[in-house]
Amino acid sequence: MGLDLLAPIMFAGALVLLSFGYPVAFSLGGVAIIFGIIGVSVGAFNPALMNAIPQRIFTIMSNYTLLAIPYFIFLGSMLEKTGIAERLLETMGILFGRIRGGLALAVVIVGALLAASTGVVAATVVAMGLISLPIMLRYGYSKELATGVIVASGTLGQIIPPSVVLVVLGDQLGVSVGDLFIGSLIPGLLMSGTFALYILIVAFLNPNIAPPLPSQVREIGGKALAKRVIRVMIPPLLLIILVLGSIFFGFATPTEAGAVGSLGAIALAFANRQLSWSALREVCDSTLRISSMVILILIGSTAFSLVFRGLHGDRFMFDLLANLPGGTAGFLLVNMLVVFVLGFFIDFFEIAFIVIPIFAPVAQALGLDLLWYGVILGANLQTSFLTPPFGFALFFLRGVAPPEVKTEDIYRGAIPFIFLQLFVLLLIILFPSLVTFLPSLSS
Repeated sequence: MGLDLLAPIMFAGALVLLSFGYPVAFSLGGVAIIFGIIGVSVGAFNPALMNAIPQRIFTIMSNYTLLAIPYFIFLGSMLEKTGIAERLLETMGILFGRIRGGLALAVVIVGALLAASTGVVAATVVAMGLISLPIMLRYGYSKELATGVIVASGTLGQIIPPSVVLVVLGDQLGVSVGDLFIGSLIPGLLMSGTFALYILIVAFLNPNIAPPLPSQVREIGGKALAKRVIRVMIPPLLLIILVLGSIFFGFATPTEAGAVGSLGAIALAFANRQLSWSALREVCDSTLRISSMVILILIGSTAFSLVFRGLHGDRFMFDLLANLPGGTAGFLLVNMLVVFVLGFFIDFFEIAFIVIPIFAPVAQALGLDLLWYGVILGANLQTSFLTPPFGFALFFLRGVAPPEVKTEDIYRGAIPFIFLQLFVLLLIILFPSLVTFLPSLSS
């Protein structure tokens, strides 16, 4: 009986190391080595299984789907580093400037585009915080609404395609990434639309917290505004539509579409005279850092998964999760709670590589649609990244916010958007067709 507990202890040990802030890849790999040695010494683990690790690592390196990750990171980073995203925000702010809350609406739209492009919450929240927060505060927006809009918009990249998060989810669940992109489109738009509707309502009820832009800022003349829209807004929007459309209509795989999108982002930067060796070096450095982190985590999680299964942890977890009270509903409840809580402490990539391989076989055995399951996981994580007191997005914004913005302002600002996200998550769970409708049309 004691040997059967080795796997759960191994899982708990990995979480303890992660909670102390040790690097994820090394925590997983280190725990795998330690418990592999323990398992061999007590006769609970077959040492011949270790021979499978090199083959598994080479399989990861040759995974064509995962090749999309650096492409999408490069695409989003290029839009951010070359100032394309900043000018897009300014133009949309002028376009919606007459409306109460118009600048916040612009933040939601641009935040969604930037979040979808990078798929990395930290990059999006930091970029939007540096770009839009000073502008919103300058024009009289309340600190709570301004910070709430930024952190909420920054987390939209969890379910809005094209997204690195969905690429990883598709790989871990064994689901087509293209289908995940298409299936998450309606939930992502629903989430963004809910944020926009909330902004319009609160701005109407309390005009002082989200005033329109001053006339001297927004009045640049119809011809000048039209030129600015054509030059600044249309190209990046067309780029995103091109990437998504090529996947949606089956012209390209997500990896191929990501490559085209990266080339398009370079072309946009060149056309805007913002492409320089220093900017390109920064973009490549950011892409290399994030991609290397993901691959190292994946290698560590592969070793962890191999030892965990060798200790029969997969069977232990399957029996535990498949026999929860309430059947499918009980499994979903526990699953959502575990992923939600883990989202406070570790990033999505770690959750995807540690937890999803444990939950996915149970979900499949219970007859859940893995496409729908992947989307609700992304929406759930989006909420956890936003929830006080540990939500990642809140700390990212705190790090770049001006001194007059207090931590409690960010917390209070995030709370309404948390309830909005939970409402949309509930809709997705209750009405799976929101996810499955578009993929069924394209198949």
